[in-house]
Amino acid sequence: MPLSTVGTGREGVTTTPWPVPQERRTLTVLFADIVGSTALTERLDPEDVRAVQFAYFDTVAGVLRRWQGTVEKYVGDAVMALFGARTSDGLDGYRAVRAALEIQDALDRRTLPGGVTLRVRVGVATGEAVVDLTAVRDGGHGMASGAVLTTAARIQEYAPPGGVVVCAATHRATAGLIDQYALAPAALTGKARPVDVWRVTGPTHPRPARHHGPLIGRRREVATAVEQLTRVAREHRPRWVALVGPDGIGRSRLLAELRHRLPEVDGRPVRWAVVHCPAYPERVFGPVAELLRDLLGLSATGGTDTVRARLAALVDGLVPPGQVAATVAALAALLDAPDRSAVAGAAAVRRVLLALAARRPVVVGVDDLDRAAPELGHFLHSLFAAATARGLPLAVLATHRPDRADPHPTPTDRYHRVELTPLSTLHTGRLLRRLLTRAGQSVASATRLAPLVAGRPGYAAAYVHASVRPTGPSAVGGVADTGARGTPGPLAGRPAEPPLPEPLRRRVAALLDRCDGPHRAVLMAAATLDVEFAASTVDVLLSWAAGRAAQALRRLTDAGLVRSGSRGGHVIVDPALRRCAYDRLPRTLRAEFTQRAEFTLRAEFTQRAEFTQRAEFTRPAEFTRPAGTDHRTGTTRRTEITRRAASTHRTGADRSATTIRPRISPRPSPATASSPNGRGSWWQMAPRGAARHQDPHRAATGAGGPRPTFAVSAADGPCPVFAVSAAGGPCPVFALAGADGPRPGFVVSAERGGVPPAAGPAGLQPTGPVPGAAAGGTRAGSMPGDRWAGVPGGYRPRPVDPGLPRPGGVVVPLPSRRAGVPTGHGPMAGGRRRRGEGVPRPAVPLPARAA
Repeated sequence: MPLSTVGTGREGVTTTPWPVPQERRTLTVLFADIVGSTALTERLDPEDVRAVQFAYFDTVAGVLRRWQGTVEKYVGDAVMALFGARTSDGLDGYRAVRAALEIQDALDRRTLPGGVTLRVRVGVATGEAVVDLTAVRDGGHGMASGAVLTTAARIQEYAPPGGVVVCAATHRATAGLIDQYALAPAALTGKARPVDVWRVTGPTHPRPARHHGPLIGRRREVATAVEQLTRVAREHRPRWVALVGPDGIGRSRLLAELRHRLPEVDGRPVRWAVVHCPAYPERVFGPVAELLRDLLGLSATGGTDTVRARLAALVDGLVPPGQVAATVAALAALLDAPDRSAVAGAAAVRRVLLALAARRPVVVGVDDLDRAAPELGHFLHSLFAAATARGLPLAVLATHRPDRADPHPTPTDRYHRVELTPLSTLHTGRLLRRLLTRAGQSVASATRLAPLVAGRPGYAAAYVHASVRPTGPSAVGGVADTGARGTPGPLAGRPAEPPLPEPLRRRVAALLDRCDGPHRAVLMAAATLDVEFAASTVDVLLSWAAGRAAQALRRLTDAGLVRSGSRGGHVIVDPALRRCAYDRLPRTLRAEFTQRAEFTLRAEFTQRAEFTQRAEFTRPAEFTRPAGTDHRTGTTRRTEITRRAASTHRTGADRSATTIRPRISPRPSPATASSPNGRGSWWQMAPRGAARHQDPHRAATGAGGPRPTFAVSAADGPCPVFAVSAAGGPCPVFALAGADGPRPGFVVSAERGGVPPAAGPAGLQPTGPVPGAAAGGTRAGSMPGDRWAGVPGGYRPRPVDPGLPRPGGVVVPLPSRRAGVPTGHGPMAGGRRRRGEGVPRPAVPLPARAA
């Protein structure tokens, strides 16, 4: 599917119309202002002022383009830029802070006209804003609106000249990536309480990640990877093992577990060298330098003398004596400056690793390989090719996302891909209970969090961490998640979901923004529907031509973002992605989508009901055919009618919540000639809460009056069967059963009399009188001896005669076969039944039948 990448230039305007022109996005705002600009303009000539401003704006704009920022406006000598306005990579705050630091350095290095030295203050804030995507371009004034823009302008006043300050949300987003310390709370104009701000000093040196979380449900993956690495040591044949899975699936945790479980093979120690690739590495050979540090056991703060001594001890015996000094010098230069000039140092590391592999098995682990620069990929491929040519026991163990387009090493038979799939429901529950217990929280919330986690250990850790340290309103400029929200979708009454944790929101926002405009619009529109939705409904919501959404959904399915549902529709795989797509929609568009969806479902339900009515009464001969036959497809026509009428595009508790409402049949028939007033009533399934009414315009005229329509069975799940019975005594009823075994259904009373077992059409199960009636009638489950009423060759049941002395009707449940009871042994099968078996008590007691 076409994906929009975060490029190296500005975020320009597309030539195609954007399906959803405005979005509620979490973005980062940078506000830079010159210190002492008023005094500077008073001192300089206007032409000099203009030249200084142009040089200043050119420097700032160049830095912003380098870090994928977009200039929102120029206010005098101040610049406001947005990060993540149109596309996000989950690191918008980090890019904004790095741009702010680079702006300060660039202005310090540049000589401005007239020898002027400029000092600027920079404030960086993160929060929610409404963004006009059609106006996202440099100088697109008014492209974003929200309090976060004002917050960034206010907090920059608290930065020292040449300094950078950030809000609480930006501080949390860049924790572990940027060195910063807290300042005194700032009293901002218009804010009720002081807000927390932090002073930024520079990027942090990458530290090894710690993975102490429990590893649950990964026995197969661990065993597969251990087997591949063991074969490397035993066969002396290099292998490339890739741990592949989406973000949050536990790739880094599995890499750490493999290093812990495989310290040796057959008594031979294994030498491990593991590196984590940071996002936006400052220097291309930085990961290679970290591999060297891991081999040496050095920290980031090691002194020069310590480094040289460790390097000499490492290469001793691995390289010829005459090359020791040159090798140590190249390695030391790599550690000092791992940029493009450190090619000699990278080659020295490759020689050292090959020499180590000649003595013992070596495993080179690379975490998040898809974040690294191409130079690291070239280094690993050349290392693997050299080990293959020499027959050395060296393995490359890399982790990355499934969408990484990296060529497999040759020969391809030595490449093994370990797919990490979501955890099962059982393992997810165990992981949540373990994490909640460690955090001192109640394990009762594991049931509520399990559906939101979607089998991803990273999601589980994020939700548990957010429950321990929630982000409140004090996080000025952050995401305004201060409590639980309702579940996305048109159905009301669902339990509220906890807010998305900030790290998880950034991650799924980047996943959503990797889709282009139409595919992103499909996900956002589908998020307003039920969990399982139809492509035709998405077409209606977006005002698209029929079939366009289906094509987009096929692309999304191939990308793994959407899967097929159990009822023929589509389902968004990641609940967090669905939640993020729902929150992106503005309130007005969200309400409009919901209204269109309700109208579409209502129209679809009416159309299906009318189709069922026509099928029931215009083709009576079909009901007399043997089961399993059809003049066109060879399938059971009766089953298809039942399924189509029963499906109403509902899920959850509302799926089986149906009632029976009386209406007037439009077609008269000789079968209803006994109706004295010619207005027999028929029954139709309707959603719960739907109004019961009669359609006078459907009143039939002619001989015999209208015929009754009997509601068909629901689509899924066992539920009690109901009958409409008169209170004056028992009367026979019949049910329309589904094709796939016992199905829930609704039945109405027919004329007083019995129903023979052999006279009913295929798919119709006659039953006895309503249970709970007075003694003396036929017992429920028996087969009365009367004949079906109707015309020859078809089934034409007669309605309840309104002239008969029958008091008001009462709806009572019929017995239905319980789960686990074999066919032919239940109360509905006509067999022998124990007292009270399968017969629930009626909700309303029926009056005793008169003697």
